[in-house]
Order: sequence, then C-alpha cells, then structure tokens
Amino acid sequence: MEPPSGPSRRRCVPWKRLLLAASLFTFWTPPTTARLTIETVPPLAAEGSDVLLLAHTVTENLLGYAWHTGERVENSRLIASYRVDINVTTKGPAHSGRETLYPNGTLLIQHVTQKDTGSYTLLITRDDLQTERQTGHLHVHPVLPTPVITSNNSSPWEHKDTVVLTCGPETQNTSYIWWINYQSLPNSTRLELSEDKRTLTVFNVTRNDTGPYVCEARNPVSVRRSDPFTLNVLYPVARPSLQASNTTVTEHEGPVVLTCLTNETGVSIRWFFEGQSLLLTRGMTLSLDNSTLTIDPVSRKDAGDYQCEVSNRGSSSKSDPLRLHVKYKPTPESSSDLSASAIVGIVIGAVAGVGLIAALVYFLYIRETRRATEQRDLTEHKSSDHNHSQGHSDSSPEKVNEIEYSSLNFNAQELKKKATSASPSPTHTETIYSEVKKQ
Repeated sequence: MEPPSGPSRRRCVPWKRLLLAASLFTFWTPPTTARLTIETVPPLAAEGSDVLLLAHTVTENLLGYAWHTGERVENSRLIASYRVDINVTTKGPAHSGRETLYPNGTLLIQHVTQKDTGSYTLLITRDDLQTERQTGHLHVHPVLPTPVITSNNSSPWEHKDTVVLTCGPETQNTSYIWWINYQSLPNSTRLELSEDKRTLTVFNVTRNDTGPYVCEARNPVSVRRSDPFTLNVLYPVARPSLQASNTTVTEHEGPVVLTCLTNETGVSIRWFFEGQSLLLTRGMTLSLDNSTLTIDPVSRKDAGDYQCEVSNRGSSSKSDPLRLHVKYKPTPESSSDLSASAIVGIVIGAVAGVGLIAALVYFLYIRETRRATEQRDLTEHKSSDHNHSQGHSDSSPEKVNEIEYSSLNFNAQELKKKATSASPSPTHTETIYSEVKKQ
C-alpha cells in the first residue's frame, strides 16, 4: 500500500477548486468549524492485512501529531509522535514494530492481528499549543479456515438413529449456512438447527438423508465452504429374486442367463452354486454390477441350485435357490449300459462263478463216484456172502447188478444273464441236480 503524501504548508490549488470556490463565493455563508475525523481503511480488516488510520480535516499551523492506543492520552499508551517543525518521528512504549506514522498524520499498521482490535486516539497540537483529539476504531476479523463437518454417527440405522452434524471449528462473529443435496434446508420436523446454526440435527434418519451435506462459515472478511459430507445409512435389505432365461437346457447349447432382481441401491451382489460361493468356470461371465450371470455353452456340470445374495454394510439377504436342469446326449463312451470298470467286475465275477460251479461239480462228481463205489462194494460183498451161504458159485444166474447214474444240470442261460448284470461278483448260484437212478 502506497503511503499517503504528507501535508505541505503551501500548495498549488487546482483550477477546478478555484472554479468551485468562485461558485461558492456567490452563495457564501459563514463557515462552520471543521472537526477532525478518523477513517479506517479498509473498514473491515482481515487478519494479516495492512490497515490505515487516516486523519481528515487536519488544520494548518500544526506543531505535531501523536497516536495512542485506547481512548486515553497517556505516555504509556503512546505508539508514535511526529514533530512537524523538525520532521522527526519518535516511537512510544506501545509501538510493536509494525506501525508507521506519516507526516500527514496517517498511521499504518501492518499485518494486523485480532489483538490489534480496539480504539486508537490521535492528538493534534497546533502552533499556539492548542490541542484537538479524535478516536477511531479498528476491528480485525479472522480469515476463516475451511470448515469441516463432523458427525456423532456416520453410519446410522434407518428409522432408529438420530444424527448430529457439527460445522467446525467454532469462531467468533461467524454465521453458518447449511445445504443438503446442494439445496437449502427444507422445512422438516426431522431437521433442527442450533441457536448459532452451527449444529444440524437429523432425527430418525432414512436412506433419503444420506446427503451430501455442506456447511458454509462466513464473517465480514471471508467466506468458506466445507467439503461434502455423506451419511452411510444402514438398513436391512430385502430378499432378492432369481430369474433364469431357461431352467431346462441341453448340454453344449445356450446361453442361459440368470438375473438377480433387487430394488435396493448401493448394494453388492454375490453368487452361490450348491450352497457354496460360485467359482467362475469356462463359459461363465458376470455383468459389471454382478447382477447377471451368463453361461454359454452349458455343461452337465452346470446343473444344480443357484442363488444370489445382495448386501450392504449393515445386512445381507439371499434369494431362494433356482435349479438348473441340463439334459445331455449319450456319448460313445456312455452308450453301453456298463462302464469299463463294471465290465471288468462282471468278467471277474463270471470267472469266479464258473470256477465255483466247476469246483461244485467236481465235488459232487467225487462224492457220487465214491458213493457208487461203496454201493458196488457193498453189493458184491452181500452177493458173495449169499452165494457162500447157499452154496452157489459166482456163475449163478441170479447175479445182481446195480448201476448208478448221476448227472448235474445247471441253467446256463440264467448264469449268462447274471454274469452280465452290474454286480461285480456273483452273489447267488442256482444248481439243479438230477435224480440218481438205480437199476
């Protein structure tokens, strides 16, 4: 700020002033005594700025000026004095090092602080030692910092919690204004401002009260607005539903589109398959918001129950299961009724069955042969005893000959049928024995 020039004892009066004086001379009236006045420039001082205290209507033939803090003229309150006749400035006890006194009586205060707020008195001394004084006032306002909104609960539950928002920091001579969604506060019984309007209370918050909220702090020298503040209102989410473009499809055909339907906003979506978190396999894709699952092409492994889950920070909810059925055409490997392992089991079972039957036949053969031998020996022994007792010879015409016939029959067709069954080993064997004929 350029310092004003000091007063001169003799000045050249501009011609415009001469014209004005001439015009006034026509309507001349007796002059009134001019009074000394003090002007503060700028009138609203911001902390850290420079301020001028200007002296107006200073009379001629002055001996000097003296500025004092407060409204009383005391040596202890002297800031600085100036002697016109010798052009000397003297600093007083109240000088802080930031004050400058100019020859025209103007006092400059640099980098003002709030402590500089107060009254300042100018004392003028004329050549005849008559004095005149006038008091001016300086009020220094702080430059407001950017306000910050704080909350007692930034994640309230819907229809349950009350939120108190505060615009800070608190400063004197400051007014506050609030906006919701960048509009002025609506008239609502759920909104209440404190007396100084620095605090906003929201009763029984709803999800529509998320914001953003902005507060503005202002004083005579500055205006500042806060960053937007948003509430995270929690609520129990409603159960979603699951919809499919088709619930029964043929393998290697498609696509199948599963859609998670929900009216909730600001929620995340997860997918589940057979009760477990879904792992995307080849052919599966999700939309950007995870609301749609596409399967193309469809595999028989994709058959099963699908679910989707919606959640926010407060709660989550799953849909009812939706079952996807996949029909598939038989392949050459699966065209036979039995797998390779089943066939091997059947062959082993059949071989074991044949072995068991052969062993049984051999056992029966040996038993029947032994029985026939024993029967024959018994018959011959009886015949010998009879011939001996009767005195007959071995050439007797009444010779008894016994022939035993033994045969074992089994149902080969039934064995074949059971051998081709899915059982890995025979569990039952049917054997039909023929009668033993005696002759």
